[in-house]
Amino acid sequence: MSRTSITKAHAKIQELSWEPTFIEPVDKYPTDYTFEKAPKKDPLKQVLRSYFPMEEEKDNRVFGAMDGAIRGNMFRQVQERWMEWQKLFLSIIPFPEISAARAMPLAINAVPNPEIHNGLAIQMIDEVRHSTIQMNLKRLYMNHYIDPAGFDLSEKGFANCYAGVLGRALGEGFMTGDAITAANVYLTIVAETAFTNVLFVAMPGEAAANGDYLLPTVFHSVQSDESRHISNGYSIILMALADERNRPLLERDLRYAWWNNHAVIDAAIGTFIEYGTKDRRKDRESYAEAWRRWIYDDYYRSYLLPLEKYGLAIPHDLVEEAWNRIWNKGYIHETAQFFGTGWCLGYWRIDGMDDYDFEWFEFKYPGWYDKYGRWWEKYTEFSKKNGYKPIAFEPEAGYQYPHRCWTCMVPCFIREETVVDEVDGQVRTYCSETCHWTDTVAFRPEYEGRPTPAMGRLAGRREWETLHHGKDLAEVIQDLGYVRDDGHTLVQQPHLSLDPKEMWTLDECRGITLQSPNVLLNQMSPEQREAHIAEYRRGGPAGRPAGAA
Repeated sequence: MSRTSITKAHAKIQELSWEPTFIEPVDKYPTDYTFEKAPKKDPLKQVLRSYFPMEEEKDNRVFGAMDGAIRGNMFRQVQERWMEWQKLFLSIIPFPEISAARAMPLAINAVPNPEIHNGLAIQMIDEVRHSTIQMNLKRLYMNHYIDPAGFDLSEKGFANCYAGVLGRALGEGFMTGDAITAANVYLTIVAETAFTNVLFVAMPGEAAANGDYLLPTVFHSVQSDESRHISNGYSIILMALADERNRPLLERDLRYAWWNNHAVIDAAIGTFIEYGTKDRRKDRESYAEAWRRWIYDDYYRSYLLPLEKYGLAIPHDLVEEAWNRIWNKGYIHETAQFFGTGWCLGYWRIDGMDDYDFEWFEFKYPGWYDKYGRWWEKYTEFSKKNGYKPIAFEPEAGYQYPHRCWTCMVPCFIREETVVDEVDGQVRTYCSETCHWTDTVAFRPEYEGRPTPAMGRLAGRREWETLHHGKDLAEVIQDLGYVRDDGHTLVQQPHLSLDPKEMWTLDECRGITLQSPNVLLNQMSPEQREAHIAEYRRGGPAGRPAGAA
């Protein structure tokens, strides 16, 4: 179809748009933004007549690659360490995708622009397609990988796992609260424009290096749709900037959206890339190097900074602090250690690090071994059934289980920055001042003297550990469904061996009580709480209790 005919078709579509005059529409998805002065133009005209043939061709390539992987015995070559982490990753990623699809009605309802509505409707179809091909990828892995246990329960596991809550913290942000905050700023302006670079470009590169060429095929197909989504987001933010009343809300939302995306996505994807790989070539990019290239240079410097010409205050301090946490404060390594600590509460097998890994980490992150190397040596030692408890409950491991951040749901790894506050009658912990600000200032019914009733609240039983406080570990694992078909052996293991003699069972987990740091914190007196938090802030790195060597 020629460009001229696309333009004519796009213009014709707008004639079909109408606003009812005989009733007052119900404001189903409210926003505190105003668009009375907004221009109503879509710079990227999109029509379904050209869209569907393009997507059909991409789907044919994806499913053709899946067939080729089976015929080419890909699963005899792929690294087990990598595939095990896909049990977690591929259980999480369809949820943000389908949440993004559900976010599009929020944006359509909030933005009075028929041209944008057409693009948002196409984006909704994109997101449904993405979740579908990702679920198909997971199904293929389950049918052909040597150990399907974990893939077969991954959607249930995502909903009830100690690590899956991070994915929920991300995806639920796409469709809750203020419609523009959620569906435009948080989802399109930050998540899709910035972080899909490491998610759908850097991570597929790591997959290929580990013998998995299916994930790159699927996720590059996904990423090829993101340019349209970026255009939708940019169009809406320009409409919002036409009204000065929206500027404080945009600046608030950019701070919240940037920080929460960094906290969740960098924690998860950084772990998958750095700790799920067996490729330790010195010339390959570390996650920190990829982040500096894809997010700091490509997004922050070329996309975000130019918005300053519209008078928008960009969160420079938070971008620099996100980099500081990744490079200087070990944010990715702390996350990987936390996942390893909680291996008994997941549904995938976690391979320990060896000397080749140590050498690579020390080369890419000087000083890594002194902080984290000895703990990973203990992890390998405690992965054997020699009378040890799971490492999270083994005092000799020297790891103090962390408090969780109420806002982003990532634990408070950088312990000296932990914030504690009593909010809405509950003592809550936060990983940073920014997450504390998000809960106590941004998500409130008033912002800088202006009513913001559409923002919603961070409420409910958000912390995973509080759901199982005081229960026996073996009972928790059984209730979660993380047991193999024999009813005795755990799905999850602290190693990759499938030798029945070496695999952990429910017996090794009995008699251990699971406790929630937040419940215990709320049970303390104010004096006890102050002393406990002071000691917690003196701990680390690598989860070391205060005073440990």
